[in-house]
Amino acid sequence: MTKSRHIDILLRMLVIKGASDLHVQVDTPPIFRVHGLLSFSDLEPVSDEDIESYVYSIMNAEQKRRFEEFQHIDLSYAVPGVSRFRVNVYRQRGNIGTAMRVIPFETPTIEQWGLPPVIRDLASKPHGLVVVTGPAGSGKSTTLAAVVDYINNARKGHVITIEEPIEFLYQNKSCLINQREVGLDTDSFSSALRDALREDPDVIMVGEMRDLDTISNAITAAETGHLVFATLHTNSAAQTVDRMIDVFPPHQQSQIRAQLAATLQGVVAQQLVRKKDGTGRVAAFEIMLANPAIRNLIKDSKTNQIETVIQTSAQEGMKLLRDSLKDLCRQNVITEEEALTKVSDPRAFKEMLKTL
Repeated sequence: MTKSRHIDILLRMLVIKGASDLHVQVDTPPIFRVHGLLSFSDLEPVSDEDIESYVYSIMNAEQKRRFEEFQHIDLSYAVPGVSRFRVNVYRQRGNIGTAMRVIPFETPTIEQWGLPPVIRDLASKPHGLVVVTGPAGSGKSTTLAAVVDYINNARKGHVITIEEPIEFLYQNKSCLINQREVGLDTDSFSSALRDALREDPDVIMVGEMRDLDTISNAITAAETGHLVFATLHTNSAAQTVDRMIDVFPPHQQSQIRAQLAATLQGVVAQQLVRKKDGTGRVAAFEIMLANPAIRNLIKDSKTNQIETVIQTSAQEGMKLLRDSLKDLCRQNVITEEEALTKVSDPRAFKEMLKTL
């Protein structure tokens, strides 16, 4: 049996277990992440030679060259009839390690993923910037995929996605969709964004805003009449705004505040939380919509007041993460203990739960 077949067996086990991630590390049995928790398997520990054979068997010549040059690489891999996988290969303590995440063949819908109805409104905007945030593994890519699927069915336009690597695969429905992979089709997120403006897009999806150039180009694309969806690794709406502004040098921040206040349409901050019945995880959301009050707070550098505006604007579809977690507790979907691990002020959250 070839080494690629060996890794295919592990990936089949990953899907059968209902796990989200597989970790393979030298001198350690394969490790699966099930419902957010790591679980060591009872398989034999993996040798250095085994893991090297595993990862090289799923790389093409260019990917091998890039890995040997940079010592890490992101790529996608598919096991026919099973699933697609996002793969990160890296070195640690001189040895190769890899993390592999399940990407379903079927793109989830907004309903299947449990996204708030206001997401459809954001996806229907003619232009502007929508940022999806959350820690690693919180389902940001799945949220973006559900949004692209909705746009693909509801609108008639040109959608460009910029990803590293390409995860969900889309078929043209009502839209023309082009998917560009960083490292394969383009050098970087920022250069792909610049190129996209010359490719007649209506919607641009940016897998990750990592640096000043990418954030700047995303804001420019939104200013010039395009709808841009992008992700950041932040935990709240206010943090997201601060992060996007703080990445710029001080002398540019006033201008960026004005641009962001004019272009931002909304922020969706999400967390995955383990269900009480142990059957999986559910997403909790914080929703900020850029109404006039929010735009003024951004422009006037008063982002510390954003939470108050969200709290008092529920009728517009806004919601704080803690209120989403409170609702899940009230519905008996998650435990209080699990919710407390996701809030910034556990004591205040406990007091809020007492009112239920």
